[in-house]
Amino acid sequence: MLIAGPTASGKSELALRIAEAQGRAVVNADALQVFDGWRVLTARPGAEDLARAPHVLYGHVPFDAPYSVGDWLRDIAPHLQAPVPPVIVGGTGLYFSALTEGLADIPIVPEDVRAEGDALSLEALRAGLDADTARRIDLANRARVQRAWEVFRATGRGLAAWQDETASPLLPLADTVPLVLRPDRDWLAARIAARFDTMLAEGALDEARAMRPRWDPAHLSSKAIGAAELIAHLDGEMSLDQARDAAILASRQYAKRQRTWFRNRMASWREVLLP
Repeated sequence: MLIAGPTASGKSELALRIAEAQGRAVVNADALQVFDGWRVLTARPGAEDLARAPHVLYGHVPFDAPYSVGDWLRDIAPHLQAPVPPVIVGGTGLYFSALTEGLADIPIVPEDVRAEGDALSLEALRAGLDADTARRIDLANRARVQRAWEVFRATGRGLAAWQDETASPLLPLADTVPLVLRPDRDWLAARIAARFDTMLAEGALDEARAMRPRWDPAHLSSKAIGAAELIAHLDGEMSLDQARDAAILASRQYAKRQRTWFRNRMASWREVLLP
């Protein structure tokens, strides 16, 4: 079973209830919950949840390590052979697409090419894309654009060309039950705000304080929503209220991007309307 949904939509609790009732494991499909370090801010399962059902691929990657979709596919593959199929849950649409549609075998991009891309503006990155790839990706998403630029720069072939040679998927969509949560926008906005306040009450600021000596915005784990804002507060660059408001806004914007991905890429999934 696959359960996708935007941040704060309640997908993890739904997955846990199903797993607990049916004797399944819960497997993570969230690109930030794979990292250790930011447990509170990424809403990784707590001790009570872990006691209710096995949880896999949560916090198993060092906070300062790189981690790709391909790494996640390699990590999840053994768990797909379990006697009782797991419940795979998360909000990273690219993980689900790679799992059910396959992933192109793109060579690793050298660090010097990545550094070159980091120094370019979004406009310059767009200008360096091949036409076919530019038609397929979200040109407003810098991470997607830079990834496509890096692939073209490193391999001489566009990302679209690599994707057209995609291998067979590990888990074809027809072989599972795919659910996508589609919450009401205002309902979700209220939950996002309430959840961040809960995170603060449960020690998110203490977590940021502990991570501060090791903070590096270049780490993938540093993309945890609220991390940069709380670090800025600790550095005296904004008040706690300002950090809270900025983190909540960033969460809402992220949820909007997730909903767009799910609508465009998961049209064949079964919808679960909320509330």
